[in-house]
Amino acid sequence: MTLTVRQKIFVCMGVLVVILGGFHILTNHFYIDFLFEQFRKEEMGASYLNSPPGEQIEILKTYVLGKMQQFWLGKWVLFVATGLLFSLWISGVLTIPLRKLVAAIERVAEGDLDVNVPVQSKDEYGKVIQTFNDMTLRLREAEDARRRLVADIAHELRTPLSIMQLKLENAQQTGQYVPPEMLLRLHDEVIRLGLLVEDLHVLSLAEAGRLALDCKPLDLSARLEQVVADVKMEAEENGLELRFYSNTRPVTVMADARRITQVFINLLTNAIRYTPDGGKISVVIEDNVLDRHAVYTCVSVIDTGIGIPAEELDHLFDRFYRVEKARSRHTGGTGLGLSIAHHFVRAHGGFIRVMSEPDQGTTFTVYLPLGK
Repeated sequence: MTLTVRQKIFVCMGVLVVILGGFHILTNHFYIDFLFEQFRKEEMGASYLNSPPGEQIEILKTYVLGKMQQFWLGKWVLFVATGLLFSLWISGVLTIPLRKLVAAIERVAEGDLDVNVPVQSKDEYGKVIQTFNDMTLRLREAEDARRRLVADIAHELRTPLSIMQLKLENAQQTGQYVPPEMLLRLHDEVIRLGLLVEDLHVLSLAEAGRLALDCKPLDLSARLEQVVADVKMEAEENGLELRFYSNTRPVTVMADARRITQVFINLLTNAIRYTPDGGKISVVIEDNVLDRHAVYTCVSVIDTGIGIPAEELDHLFDRFYRVEKARSRHTGGTGLGLSIAHHFVRAHGGFIRVMSEPDQGTTFTVYLPLGK
């Protein structure tokens, strides 16, 4: 059983009261016995024995009260000292974890994120320290992600800019006529830059929860059929078989048609890119799927491609993340497609799951709430 700080203080106070109470009773008992023995030796002479009973009682009373006043004064000093020592101890128990936490917070304020405070209890202080450690971990992850993002954006911008700069410098140095094919290449790089900037802008809005959605009832089955038809030619050019399967029509969801179309185009483009010649890609829609005590429409994009290692799955939806960076730099996109798909689906109140094994293919499943 884990005690809270309040319960620990209550228990300590109870133990202290029991100890002091027991000490008080025992000392009183032994001291009174001692007083009567001393009185018998010092006061019970012939004069005392010859005194009337009433006077004897007064003599005994005066003697005992005089001695007890000194005893109570000493005991009061002892109790006060004990209380002060206990207060000092309990204040240390309460403030030591806070001092450690304050020192760690000051280090974080100075920019040192490699801070980890040892968790030495499971009470409120332990929970606060654990929460602080979790927070610093997320801050470190966010800082690492920011650095990777800056490096990746710099890399993505450098390539088309270098190409355009080289072409323009060659044209200026030679002073020759610029052929249309070179302008076309420059135009392609400008389009690539424009798409990258637009993707980053949309992704930033989605991550900030400020993505504007025009949600209306949408027949998802019909829309998927159209999306599959749009990318089927690209799949066939790569020697792939692309099929759409639906056991129910229509399937209505509340969605922004443009955004949700981009989700499935991104997933299908990814599947086409990483499925070798002769492979198969299937798009399967299921209605009324129960998950997490809610009902969803599920769309699975299943390929027979190269697959993804298990250790990479947790990072698939990170910006600019690539499973095989060397290969993806030449044949892949900007590394934003899956991240955009993930945030678009979340903006619709759904989520994406992925299952994959190397050389066995990959399945992305999009869960969207049913339309009402």
